[in-house]
Amino acid sequence: MLSYHLWAVQGTPLARPARSGTEFVPLYRNRVNVEGATHKQVVDLIKSGGDVLTLTVISVTQQEAERLEPTEDLAGYTYIDYSEKRSLPISVPDYHYLEKGGERYVVFNIYMAGRHLCSRRYREFSNLHLNLKKEFIGFTFPKLPGKWPFTLSEQQLDARRRGLEQYLEKVCAVRVIAESDVMQEFLTDSDDEQGSISPVDLKVLLPDREVVTVTMKKNSNTEEVYFAVIDKIRMSKSVAKYFYLFEIVEYNFERKLQPSEYPHNLYIQNYSTATPTCLCVRKWLFSPACELTLASDEQATTFIFWQAVDEVNRGHIHAEDRLYQLKAQQDSSRKHEYLRLARELAGYGAVVFPHCSCDSRKEGHVVASVGSSGFKLQACREDGVMQPQVVHFSWSIIKEWEVDDDSMAFCFHYQRPEKNPRWVKIFSPYDTGGKQMGRHRRMTCGQPLATPSIYHLTPSVAALVQPSSGMKTSP
Repeated sequence: MLSYHLWAVQGTPLARPARSGTEFVPLYRNRVNVEGATHKQVVDLIKSGGDVLTLTVISVTQQEAERLEPTEDLAGYTYIDYSEKRSLPISVPDYHYLEKGGERYVVFNIYMAGRHLCSRRYREFSNLHLNLKKEFIGFTFPKLPGKWPFTLSEQQLDARRRGLEQYLEKVCAVRVIAESDVMQEFLTDSDDEQGSISPVDLKVLLPDREVVTVTMKKNSNTEEVYFAVIDKIRMSKSVAKYFYLFEIVEYNFERKLQPSEYPHNLYIQNYSTATPTCLCVRKWLFSPACELTLASDEQATTFIFWQAVDEVNRGHIHAEDRLYQLKAQQDSSRKHEYLRLARELAGYGAVVFPHCSCDSRKEGHVVASVGSSGFKLQACREDGVMQPQVVHFSWSIIKEWEVDDDSMAFCFHYQRPEKNPRWVKIFSPYDTGGKQMGRHRRMTCGQPLATPSIYHLTPSVAALVQPSSGMKTSP
């Protein structure tokens, strides 16, 4: 008589012979596939077979057998799925020499999608290999290029570089390994053996769609990187104050960086994206009159022109029946005519945030936009599809606002003429510039707000509600 162990686990065979010698997994009973069947269904099939039971089996690997029925010594073994693969554009294109404490050694430069992640010594690769083998016991890792006790020639170093690149390509192709803490620390930890002073190349997208590369230290902050960019493109300081460095994030939205942030950290955190960079330069100016004073600067006007083209294409500037006219002038040689027309359209110069929830809407989301004329909320579905309802709040009726980082909410208090005052709460990850605002901060207005400008350091709702001279922080 055959002894069976029966399971009712979806996606795995339900019955198999008792463990002895070669492992077998029965797939069929009485010509009926029982893979994924319930315990009762298998028992019913056995009963209905009468005196004859037809059993079809296939052999499985030892690893699969241990997954289905762990032995006592592998009781703590956790099954890991290595089948999910993906192609990551990781490469080790070159290497360079460093000196530290009188020692001269080679580090290999690791890139992802064209951006530099880190530089690692061979022994760091070796430690990675050992740590991964401890973490993923059931995976067959490719060989790492062998050690060599003597000084390597340039030809040998290049062969080692190619071997390390192939190793990373194969290992990172397995999603569960690529996303493991061990691998992430190896690829993103800035506190490597060379320290945070080692130089890295940062690519920054300009408004005219050109990409400029600056060589910076890993621990360079936003201010230092931005000044390096404007120095590289030879932008005057009088113009540079109307632009700044942004992070390209979701939903066609760019987040203005804080001066104290480290762009290289953002750069490597976004290594899996297909774009060449997540950093860009954009206009940060909300006064139409002030913008007109920049018309004599060719570079500033070109940048403003291309940003306006981008905002028209996104639908943030509502061209409507003027779209054909704008398209006819969409050439850098006609940028002044294009901007003259664009400035007349609704939405010009406004910052439009990704859709989010709002306490004023029981169903659906809102799209918040902030511009020189005021604050606007447009209704949309939860998937971001726009709906016709729009509510506009001029700066004169907004009396106070507050930010609560705990609930990731921006709240503002407004009062229309002959109406009771009301609070509106918007839940968005872009509610504020960050921790420097404090966990909970409120601003009150002593006189109407004329125009928004920079209060804090990122394009957040709070960042654009600039207190006038009569505004004070409430206790």
